[in-house]
Amino acid sequence: MTGKSSRFPLSLSSVVEKKGKAASGAPARTVVTPQTATRNAALDSGRLAAKAQAARAAQHPAPSSSAGKPATPVSRTALPTPIATANRSAPLVSEAVRKAMVARVAKQGVSDQKVLAAMEAVPRHMFMEPGLSSQAYIDASLPIGHHQTISQPYIVARMIEIMRDNNKGKALERVLEIGTGCGYQAAVLSLVAKEVYSIERIKPLHELAKTNLRPLRIANIRLHYGDGMLGLPQVAPFDGIILAAAGLEVPQALLEQLAIGGRLVAPVGGRQQMLQLIERISKFEWTSETLEECHFVPLRPGTV
Repeated sequence: MTGKSSRFPLSLSSVVEKKGKAASGAPARTVVTPQTATRNAALDSGRLAAKAQAARAAQHPAPSSSAGKPATPVSRTALPTPIATANRSAPLVSEAVRKAMVARVAKQGVSDQKVLAAMEAVPRHMFMEPGLSSQAYIDASLPIGHHQTISQPYIVARMIEIMRDNNKGKALERVLEIGTGCGYQAAVLSLVAKEVYSIERIKPLHELAKTNLRPLRIANIRLHYGDGMLGLPQVAPFDGIILAAAGLEVPQALLEQLAIGGRLVAPVGGRQQMLQLIERISKFEWTSETLEECHFVPLRPGTV
């Protein structure tokens, strides 16, 4: 998308609780997607939990204050991160499970605290098909349709950590993601960069990402449907560029859109792929460093 939309991107402050309401009293239109099923299940579970809590409250009334008024509820401590989660009572999507995922990522060597906090804040299960929601927080890439995958949590955190480790004190004003997929990595990036631009070449996945990100009300993401190998020269330069697909080499157009001092992180190779860091050090000079083995879907030109 090239301009502001009245519906998307939205603000980051609220999350999925309001998304079931219809506007102006009109009947809500049901859009059948895998994510709809997951969210409906979460809402149903929440309603059942609320009913059970109400029944228990009826049997055991809350204590009253000395003045005869109901006691003031104890306020909850606000979460340190801005993205809330749905269905906290469900064990498969609980905050504890997500924290355990982040702890594993840290144990694997990711030490950037801002990246780890972003990973903990984003509800990965909301980007999964319902049949895979029980696996949302394992350290593995999982299918999202159209022969594409959601990257494993470790590699998402690792690539963002590398991109942030620049000579600008880890500040990222504007970043570009090639391969939006289901939108998960864009959501994580939104918590470590001021502006996030993300390109997806597969139209149904572009629409899926919009559907997934809309209830999270993230204001600083701009999604584009187009050829990621061409980048977005109209909004370049970028402090960071991250590729979620592997080519035999990094497209020259993307190198040209990297700001001086900026970092590009990409998987490179065919059957055997290596994570590569490219840093632009002057107008006509880039440095390259090979980091570690990885595995991604192929980087392809054009749109479908």
